[in-house]
Amino acid sequence: MELPVVSEGIHLSAFNHLGYYHHYGDEKEASPGSDGLTGYETLDAPPHYDFYANTEVWGRRRRFRPSLYQLHADPEEDSSPPPLYEETAARGDSSEGEEEKKQEEEEKGPLPEPTRFGWVQGVMIRCMLNIWGVILYLRLPWITAQAGIGLTWVIILLSSCITGITGLSTSAIATNGKVKGGGTYFLISRSLGPELGGSIGLIFAFANAVAVAMHTVGFAETVQVLMHENGAAIVDPINDIRIIGVITVTFLLAISLAGMEWESKAQVLFFLVIMVSFANYIVGTIIPASTQKQAQGFFSYKADIFVANFVPEFRGPEGSFFGMFSIFFPSATGILAGANISGDLKDPTVAIPKGTLMAIFWTTLSYLIIAATIGACVVRDASGLLNDTLSSSSSDGCVGLACHHGWDFTDCINNNTCTYGISNYYQTMSLVSGFAPLVTAGIFGATLSSALACLVSAPKVFQCLCKDNLYPLIGVFGKGYGKNEEPLRGYLLTYVIAVCFILIAELNTIAPIISNFFLCSYALINFSCFHASITNSPGWRPSFRYYNKWTSLLGAVVSVVIMFLLTWWAALIAIGIVLFLLGYTLYKKPAVNWGSSMQAGSYNMALNYCVGLNQVEDHIKNYRPQCLVLTGPPSSRPALVDFASSFTKSLSLMMCGNVVTGGPSPSSVETASSNNHVTWLNRRKVKSFYRGVVATDLRCGAHILMQGAGLGRIRPNVLLMGFKKDWCRDTPQAAHNYTEILHDAFDLQYGVCVLRMKEGLDISHLSQSHVNPGFEGGPESVNTVSASTLVQTVTTTDHVTVATEPQPCTVFQSKQEKKTIDVYWLSDDGGLTLLLPYLLTRRKRWSRCTVRVFVGGDLDRKEQQREEVLALIKKFRLGFHDIIVLPDIYGKPQPEHVHQFENMLGPFRLESNPKEGSDSGPERAQEQPWMITDQDMERNRAKSLHQIRLNEVLQDYSREAALIVVTMPVGRRGVCPSALYLAWLDFLSHDLRPPVLLVRGNQENVLTFYCQ
Repeated sequence: MELPVVSEGIHLSAFNHLGYYHHYGDEKEASPGSDGLTGYETLDAPPHYDFYANTEVWGRRRRFRPSLYQLHADPEEDSSPPPLYEETAARGDSSEGEEEKKQEEEEKGPLPEPTRFGWVQGVMIRCMLNIWGVILYLRLPWITAQAGIGLTWVIILLSSCITGITGLSTSAIATNGKVKGGGTYFLISRSLGPELGGSIGLIFAFANAVAVAMHTVGFAETVQVLMHENGAAIVDPINDIRIIGVITVTFLLAISLAGMEWESKAQVLFFLVIMVSFANYIVGTIIPASTQKQAQGFFSYKADIFVANFVPEFRGPEGSFFGMFSIFFPSATGILAGANISGDLKDPTVAIPKGTLMAIFWTTLSYLIIAATIGACVVRDASGLLNDTLSSSSSDGCVGLACHHGWDFTDCINNNTCTYGISNYYQTMSLVSGFAPLVTAGIFGATLSSALACLVSAPKVFQCLCKDNLYPLIGVFGKGYGKNEEPLRGYLLTYVIAVCFILIAELNTIAPIISNFFLCSYALINFSCFHASITNSPGWRPSFRYYNKWTSLLGAVVSVVIMFLLTWWAALIAIGIVLFLLGYTLYKKPAVNWGSSMQAGSYNMALNYCVGLNQVEDHIKNYRPQCLVLTGPPSSRPALVDFASSFTKSLSLMMCGNVVTGGPSPSSVETASSNNHVTWLNRRKVKSFYRGVVATDLRCGAHILMQGAGLGRIRPNVLLMGFKKDWCRDTPQAAHNYTEILHDAFDLQYGVCVLRMKEGLDISHLSQSHVNPGFEGGPESVNTVSASTLVQTVTTTDHVTVATEPQPCTVFQSKQEKKTIDVYWLSDDGGLTLLLPYLLTRRKRWSRCTVRVFVGGDLDRKEQQREEVLALIKKFRLGFHDIIVLPDIYGKPQPEHVHQFENMLGPFRLESNPKEGSDSGPERAQEQPWMITDQDMERNRAKSLHQIRLNEVLQDYSREAALIVVTMPVGRRGVCPSALYLAWLDFLSHDLRPPVLLVRGNQENVLTFYCQ
């Protein structure tokens, strides 16, 4: 479509130089030189795939949705978008260098398309081959002999139930968005987050590497038996298995290094071989048994053999239900073989559910059929000797089921020396089959295909894990090679692990090792599906609907229970490894955001708790100082941030407020709401929220924050801000606005705290960050740290690299010396003046400091007043014992200090002129509320002298304190001009080395000595 302008004649040609037009149209492009467009259409673009995709298609320029600024801004007033939209809107308009690079790429042509597989070849066949592993041919007849046909079916169905539920959960997760490479790790990590996803990804990759050894040892066992039957040997049976296993896994590594296309062709060949061996086995069960086979225990289908083999007959140390289950279960773990190569599938969201569930169905059916047929044809014990036929003389003492079919295996049964029968001969399926070499070929195909699938799966999963940089020292294995990004280094690592376990050379020892790791993976996959469902996140919208969250939870619980029933110590080791890796990831806090269900769950919990607080009335015992800290950009006043954090961290709410003055332009909104502020707080490990607003002036913005900040009961009740040191040099209106913020806070029932440091709080002149000058500023504002202590850090995001603000060190970050916190409790404000120092002393950094409480009093009643105050503080259980009564605090200040105070107020004095009317003074005072009349000075003379005297007391008693906390005076609105009030605060706290905190509660109790 063509891109018009509205009929009022507003031309959109101002946007032409930005190159937006050609990104929005469907077919035609607007002429860049046109002055305008006609019609009633707008820049609004219809829905398009490109607006939501993160990737580009070669040969076609990607389209971008017009920004809100482009849709509603007046192009004649402002033809260029602000910085907020440059990244979004200008992505289609590259610089010259980028354009040249794109042209070079277009001339080279499209990149070669990597090999991609459908659901049959990529998932179903791969899963079936991995499930039909060594256990099918070499252990299923033996498990049937031990557990009986009935319990073997139970074992098969229980395993299939677990894998089936896991398959449903996997299908749900895999269809909840576009799936990339990484298989099981990708599914769990993007669902539950990097903490659990990373730990299980590492374990799952290791389990697959060990599974390579398990299947290779199964293949080597078969080859060793064939060699033994033909009188050949390399060294001895155990070492023969080791040698054959290492040679075999080296051959499989060569196939894997050749690429996925060759590996897939090999898997199809193995699949055909197994199909032929199955058909050969079924035919063999129908053919009447020869004499040789009867001597080895095979009698074709017999009802009495089926009945006898239906019940269990456990033998040996492994003879138990869960012993058999632990050996069989790894054969069912191949259901994730297709998901593990998710990056090599054409459409993973279709292939993974369809292929996985079909593979589970067909393999379960084949296991059930083989267990039933082998149990109906072969007895448990046979000697294999042709002369053990039943004679008339030995018929009375014959032992065993073979006696009914003309064979007497009594001697070997009694002596436990039988070498044949399903209890003794692992190669029974070859015995039963019509042509034994075909079953041997099937064993080769099943074992090699399973080993090859695991050899491919482990590096693919591990590569994705390495690319996410969750753990140190493994990033080198994330590098990919070729068009398929093959993890060649991961293949070599898997090969080394497999060789190490092949050297064990005992199949029954290796199989239980990986059972717990796979069960742990299944438990977390099921829990991922359950957790994503239970959080009710709008982002959980799987297209696969045939799952149930409670079924997934059942699958997770059953998986964990079976882990302990199989091998409790191995289960503890597996869980311990998961918890260790989980703790490491939680500690490191990797900078990834995948929209996991854990984030959704945290939101739900926080929301529910916040709503629940609305049902509980506030109580003094539960009072917490919840601070709104007017920091401006937090990085500009780190000392103020650190001080607030020192008594709110892990205790109460802290919210950094930033007021950006100006109109509501996109650039102002971006400045106020930039994520860089939150990033800075997180990097500084400050547990604080951030809220930025755009307002016409500082007072209006602070008023918005005080009324709108917070959620329900979790809302600020204390305003903390820095002292405005430059109030004498700044504009009178700015100083007036500062005092009005304090008055507004009192009107809104806030407690108010003002922090002053001799060095100043604002360091924005070093970091060059945006700072609102209304908070604090001026030439005498000095950096709280030296430039040498600043550490420049860099944050790398998915698309851009942003240089972050420097991280300075402040006095509130270091451990305080053994000094005092001096509290001047001169007026009762409800107890906030006492509560804040108490909270500070609970912190390790302030624990060495002793709190001294100073109160005013009379010289005659000094000791009595001290005992009264001490008794009151003891009732509050604050632990303050050092109480000092100051009878001279109400004395007269020194004349030179009074003169200094009056000089400070000189520029703000309003001279009375007797020639003018008597009302002219009040009128001017109303127009300029910061001006001070003689009446104002006289009315407030006592308070002014008190602040001057109080500074003298502070100089005498608290010069070496770590912190001074003083009850802040309150200036009555309309009676005390703003300049006079600021002069009180300034003179009270000036020329003091320690930080000074002026505190005034809202006159409501925050301390109580009652239990209820």
